Amino acid sequence: MLVTAEEMLKKAKAGKYAVGQFNINNLEWTKAILATAQELQSPVILGVSEGAGKYMTGFGTVAAMVKAMIEEMNITVPVALHLDHGTYEGCYKCIKAGFSSIMFDGSHLPIEENIEKTKELVAVCKGMGMSLEAEVGSIGGEEDGVVGMGECADPEECKKIADLGVTMLAAGIGNIHGVYPANWKGLSFETLAAVSEKVGDMPLVLHGGTGIPADMIKKAISLGVSKINVNTECQLSFAAATREYIEAGKDQKGKGFDPRKLLAPGAEAIKATVKEKMELFGSVGKA
Repeated sequence: MLVTAEEMLKKAKAGKYAVGQFNINNLEWTKAILATAQELQSPVILGVSEGAGKYMTGFGTVAAMVKAMIEEMNITVPVALHLDHGTYEGCYKCIKAGFSSIMFDGSHLPIEENIEKTKELVAVCKGMGMSLEAEVGSIGGEEDGVVGMGECADPEECKKIADLGVTMLAAGIGNIHGVYPANWKGLSFETLAAVSEKVGDMPLVLHGGTGIPADMIKKAISLGVSKINVNTECQLSFAAATREYIEAGKDQKGKGFDPRKLLAPGAEAIKATVKEKMELFGSVGKA
């Protein structure tokens, strides 16, 4: 069932586990993630970047597809459809399209402008019964055109944004989009602890969940992280499984070139990745 992220994240915060946000890029991605969430009885957040929304012909198409798939697949676990790293304009497009949750990424703006726009969107989302994620401090690396230097968030600025009434807060703590480099210094738990102390019961979001060691994930959850984003890892597992299928020549046997067969190994790989992450995050059986 399509819901906002608010209730699931409140439960996660209280229960010391995290809900995974897994980005979707097409029907196969969405189907694989929904099926795994239902199988494991885990709440789940489907993330949609503005680039992915455009690729799928628009946010209206995405919302219609997700709602129909939830019904056709008899999905009973809580599912939030969430805009990832949304622009101000993109947020309004997703509100109109029927998303249940949005992220406004004002981290690249002066803090005063970030506060102003976030405050406006908080009011709109509350009126629409939607959840809202805000961001302070940037996430390193590049994802779908969103580039950040990885600056750690200022705990005082985090408190100012949290006090506006947002549902969840993404705070930069040295995390990076994409594959982490060999010389990565790790997460700044000092920053995370300081932010957590300032924002109290506010669920915190960890972007760049791909490749962060399990012990760091668990420590982050213990310090208030209730939502963890995963995208690159699903892309890598999908690509590897698809490559293996083609290099083995299976696409040349029988009707192995049929896209339903060609894409099946990649979809199964996504399921395995999502299952692994849900088990690590502790959300299994928490629907």
